[in-house]
Amino acid sequence: MARRTPGAGRVQALAALAVAAPVLVLVAALGTRVGAWPVEIGYDLLTLRAGWYLSFLGVAAALGALALSFGNFRKLGALAVLAALVAGGTLGGFLWQKARIAAGPVENVSTDLAEVPGFGDLGDERSGRGPGPAVGAEACPGALPVMRQVAPTAAIYALEQAGFTLRGAGVARADGSREGFWFGVDHDAVIRIRPGRTDIRVAARDHRPHGGEACRMATAISETLRAAG
Repeated sequence: MARRTPGAGRVQALAALAVAAPVLVLVAALGTRVGAWPVEIGYDLLTLRAGWYLSFLGVAAALGALALSFGNFRKLGALAVLAALVAGGTLGGFLWQKARIAAGPVENVSTDLAEVPGFGDLGDERSGRGPGPAVGAEACPGALPVMRQVAPTAAIYALEQAGFTLRGAGVARADGSREGFWFGVDHDAVIRIRPGRTDIRVAARDHRPHGGEACRMATAISETLRAAG
């Protein structure tokens, strides 16, 4: 029987704990996407709470694995270093995401705050808790109106370029929706076309902050329309 490397079991256990947070986030995202549990469990509970705390525990476990591996670094060092890289990257990712969420404007951006474009065709789909009152260029500098009447085809193109699926379009407006990749969070967009001015609104359907996703998408739509000439 092959002789077991001293300390290998403890290093392996600590390494497994070190990578538990990213594994949990992946499971949470996949479960949410396939409908195994709602976003309140997959995103709010498993990712933002359990995953966040587990990422700190993972770093501590990785440091422990490194310390135990020094006695036989040739055989155990690679696993310990890999665990440390994964754990450090995971905690860094959480810190970056939380800073991004805190810095992002409200997920309801409009280029016209005096007469905010509506999502009339969605009805009950937007009847739950929304992201709050719309914000404009003061909070999202790229959310600028287009000071001309754009063609409906240009509005459709701008929505599709920003990743939206077209729901409908006409002479006066174009509407689209976009589902997030990981947790299926929905954002809706409307481009309102009037003589001399075209306005844009992008808003999440939920109340959660998403790090300024609505601002980025409204900016992308505005830039595409303004570049169309």
